[in-house]
Amino acid sequence: TSKSPCLPRLVQLSHLHTSPNSQAPVPALPEKGGKTRHGIIPEEIFQLLYPKTGVTGPYVLGAGLLTYILSKEIYIINHETFAAACMGTVIIYGVRKFGPDVAAFADKLNEEKVQKAQEVKDLAMTSLAQAVLDEKKEQWRAEGRQMLFDAKRNNVAMLLETNRRERVHMVTNEVKKRLDYQIALQTLHRRMEQEHMVNWVEKNVVTSITPQQEKTSIAKCITDLKVLAKVQQAKATA
Repeated sequence: TSKSPCLPRLVQLSHLHTSPNSQAPVPALPEKGGKTRHGIIPEEIFQLLYPKTGVTGPYVLGAGLLTYILSKEIYIINHETFAAACMGTVIIYGVRKFGPDVAAFADKLNEEKVQKAQEVKDLAMTSLAQAVLDEKKEQWRAEGRQMLFDAKRNNVAMLLETNRRERVHMVTNEVKKRLDYQIALQTLHRRMEQEHMVNWVEKNVVTSITPQQEKTSIAKCITDLKVLAKVQQAKATA
């Protein structure tokens, strides 16, 4: 038996027409064709006729059909028939002789194409996956950028509050200096007034004392000192 290239399409069409589910997905085409007999006759025809005609039924049907065509002169044998038979023999011989090598070469080319396509697909998938990761990272950065802006706003608010407090502290110090200056100035005025009053009183007292009062006061002081001295001596002897 050999392979028929048209069998997968027939199987696929048969499956689509007999499937109860019209929305079923289209199955993938098989990589290799189904079995055939005599190079061109699908195996499914023999399997279809076996239950009704038996094992020899397909051959009897083919022989009878050929005999009917020839006897009714539907097809007349001439020199073209022999030429076609020769050409068919050469073609069949070429297919059987060189078919496997050509098929292997074609499969190799097909595998190389599939491999290249798979490499391109893998590269595209890798680049797309990297693009997805980059996009997620950019989204994460965008979310973090909002947090960064909040932190910067907080820093600016803290700087403004610090500057305000520094200015308040500077104003407080300047006001305190001026108040201290006013207090020191008032204290100086009071001290000068007191000194002036003491000097004035002392001067007036000195000027109001007469020489006689001065002598009397000095004598009184000397008498008091003598009395104090006697008292101290009495305490010392006792």
